[in-house]
Amino acid sequence: MDDNANVGSENGPTAENTTPEEGGTVTPKKSPPASMSLVEPRLRNLYLQFYKESYFVPSALDLKTKELIAIGVSLATRCEGCLEGHLRKALELGITKEEISDAIVVAIGIGAAGVMDFSDKASIKLDLHHFE
Repeated sequence: MDDNANVGSENGPTAENTTPEEGGTVTPKKSPPASMSLVEPRLRNLYLQFYKESYFVPSALDLKTKELIAIGVSLATRCEGCLEGHLRKALELGITKEEISDAIVVAIGIGAAGVMDFSDKASIKLDLHHFE
């Protein structure tokens, strides 16, 4: 242990910088806020109801197709928690690794198309003709 680890001032260790074994206090570590904790409960419930209706209620798309779309959109929106949840759900539904790969490749293609679209618009605004 570092000889200076518990030196809080010229007078020596203080309760705040000592371990519980040394008679100090431990500040409990706060857990991270729950998902959507900044959203008013009434509005959070509206969102959750919409999500359940749009996702779980039978429609023209089967759940497998919705899950593959959800994987692609999770990637496009950079939602790590969404991606992990939808990958787990896809595997539970029996979606194959090849189907998951296809959804990822489509998301990569659309993401790259977005970059191309932005760069095309910038080249038009700036009248750039680098490789014509």
